[in-house]
Amino acid sequence: MDCKVRWTGEGMSFLAETGSHHLLTMDGAPEGGGRNLAPRPMEVVLAGAGGCTAYDVVVILKKNGQDVSGCEVSLSAERAATDPKVFTKIHYRFTIRGRNLKRNLVEQAVRLSHEKYCSATAILGKTAEITKDFEIVEA
Repeated sequence: MDCKVRWTGEGMSFLAETGSHHLLTMDGAPEGGGRNLAPRPMEVVLAGAGGCTAYDVVVILKKNGQDVSGCEVSLSAERAATDPKVFTKIHYRFTIRGRNLKRNLVEQAVRLSHEKYCSATAILGKTAEITKDFEIVEA
């Protein structure tokens, strides 16, 4: 996997081009010289973790024959007060929508994502206490 990140030359805006040729813009807060035009790099890391685990959960539920129609993950994180300001706590709150979803299979999908499949969670778990919960909404 490859990625190229380049400073735009203005403020603290950066443009990333991923190995799959997609573009992603990042920017800093005004107090750090940015213009607040895009997410902060660490927000992108957190969003990536949410996307990674949501992807896993949907795939696992579908493989288990569940009629899943939605998966939302709300992440709440705390960071260290000093540099490097790594994540120290992250809570994942899953909202899974579908018809007649089996609670034990949803629980298993969330657990497997966190314990086996989600690379981003595995990396972040090196510095952060990871907690998770879920709710099922009948669609």
